[in-house]
Amino acid sequence: MQTKGCESVAKIKQDLNFNENLLGEDLKFKTTWGLFSPRAIDEGTQLMLSHIDKSCNIGDSETILDIGCGYGPLGLALGKRAFNGRVHLVDRDYIAVEYAQRNAEINSLNNCRAYLSNGLSEVPKDIMFDTVVSNIPAKVGREMLTILLCDTYAQLKPGGQMVVVTINGLRAFIKNNFKHVFGNYKKLKQGKSYTVARAIKE
Repeated sequence: MQTKGCESVAKIKQDLNFNENLLGEDLKFKTTWGLFSPRAIDEGTQLMLSHIDKSCNIGDSETILDIGCGYGPLGLALGKRAFNGRVHLVDRDYIAVEYAQRNAEINSLNNCRAYLSNGLSEVPKDIMFDTVVSNIPAKVGREMLTILLCDTYAQLKPGGQMVVVTINGLRAFIKNNFKHVFGNYKKLKQGKSYTVARAIKE
């Protein structure tokens, strides 16, 4: 006997689909409930992309890493920009990785690959990146944030950059730790709820 209130669960289980223009490119996204911001690109990602485009000089041949990629909006938008490069999208959630890879295929982004990794734990150590980006979850924990920054520094090319968007409550932590690990920090934009910041491996 079907439980009352569950008659429409089959519809809820269906994939969500939407289109979005990111960095001047039209992208298609397929998502599902349980992933972060499944119905639209979240405010933090939108803020980051609008300012990474203005301030961070992403080249068309870059090697890029998107940490905590979710269903892939950051990494795939940058994959469109770095069409002669390579984008690695990693997440510790296998559902997120599945949808990020599916979205790469839907958008014919053969230069993008999504795979499971807790931070950079499964990223091949011989790959050096030009740009590392992350929409850092609010509840990731300060210990994990420290690991992410140190591991990223180790796999950035000289002159490479790490660009992150965080809730404003983590702004001071990111500023202090960018300065500690990278020796520099630049706030690209502070919005009502989020801050976009960058550090460069000098």
